[in-house]
Amino acid sequence: MNYQDTLAFATELDAQDQLGGFRNEFLIPKHNGKYAIYLCGNSLGLQPKTAKLYLQDQLNSWETLAVEGWFQGDDPWLAYHKKLIGPLSNILGAKPAEVTVMNSLTVNLHLLMVSFYKPTGKRYKILMEAGAFPSDQYAVESQVRFHGFDPADAIIEVKPREGESTLHTADIIKLIDDNADEIALVMFSGINYYTGQFFDLETIAATAHKAGAYAGFDLAHAAGNVPLQLHDWGADFASWCSYKYMNSGPGGISGVFVNERHFTDTTLNRFAGWWGYRHDQRFLMAQGFQPEVGAEGWNVSTAPIMLMALHKASLDIFEKAGGVPALRAKSELLTGYLEYMIKQVNTNFGDDVYKIITPTDPAARGCQLSVVCKRNAKAIFNYLADNGVIGDWREPDVIRLSAVPLYNTFTDVYESAQQLANALKAIN
Repeated sequence: MNYQDTLAFATELDAQDQLGGFRNEFLIPKHNGKYAIYLCGNSLGLQPKTAKLYLQDQLNSWETLAVEGWFQGDDPWLAYHKKLIGPLSNILGAKPAEVTVMNSLTVNLHLLMVSFYKPTGKRYKILMEAGAFPSDQYAVESQVRFHGFDPADAIIEVKPREGESTLHTADIIKLIDDNADEIALVMFSGINYYTGQFFDLETIAATAHKAGAYAGFDLAHAAGNVPLQLHDWGADFASWCSYKYMNSGPGGISGVFVNERHFTDTTLNRFAGWWGYRHDQRFLMAQGFQPEVGAEGWNVSTAPIMLMALHKASLDIFEKAGGVPALRAKSELLTGYLEYMIKQVNTNFGDDVYKIITPTDPAARGCQLSVVCKRNAKAIFNYLADNGVIGDWREPDVIRLSAVPLYNTFTDVYESAQQLANALKAIN
């Protein structure tokens, strides 16, 4: 598309946007009496207007049915999680039996590594991207220590080339191949939180399997953002959070994917709990864990219904919008326009103050653009916030901006670029 640096162009794109009405499904924060420009869905998605209703329905069931709410009412809690599986399997490119909803992201990664990090002999190392989100780094470090290994030896990190910010798939492949005899697990983000790079998960999984290792993914910044085909790509496992692009509330419920080829593998360890026991005999309260077939066999604790209700409010909007394929088409245009407008600001000032480190290829990114501010970075970030543009800050000099197709507009993008320009005028 031939973008233009005019408000008229942005408003025309908004008028043509078939998904534009979904913005009205969300509660947008205000700044000085006007709607803020919210470009922070990569950190916390906006609240669906239906969230209070969905939550209130379950509070009403608790009020009127108490414990019988597990078995009675319009949405008996015992099977409530099943209402989420269809929409999630569509978002993740998985079979319904491969998906379940449980816990929070890092807890799930630990539980999954109990099953899929199986160090033996010289095959004990975990390969991951350098600069992964700290929680992933801490989880992997603690897992290798738990098995008696030194993280400095047992963790292999793929680093960007000198002078670059993002990774080359060829370098990931080479490092896996070079260490094929020692790698037990390849554990990668779907999208790197800092750079916004969307990795080639299919190739990473295939290369890991060729090396004799498992492949698992943290999809915190990918789920609900970019097209995923976990089953077809051959991923062994994955987990994600629901509070970013899936708009399910701060600390919202997570979920896991386990490839169906592992359902009957009795060599896999797992930390068991009552909620993962086979459903048809759960209430017999028998000793000896017998897992439910499918990803639900990895469940541990009782379903948190209130968190699931908030999750369902957002997932229902995804379904109405046509799912990730429809959202992705708009997302590529929207993020492309944001990229264009940031570059226009640089051109107009004759100085590349704003350097985008996220890949330019739409296939290698999602909604997010990570922008290095070459001078007065924190002051510029504060200026944006003071003028109603909500992004987020990452040390030492990166502003992350995400134009989310469910609720952001092309006018949002245009006006945020105007504030980026105004910041340069105001801050010497």
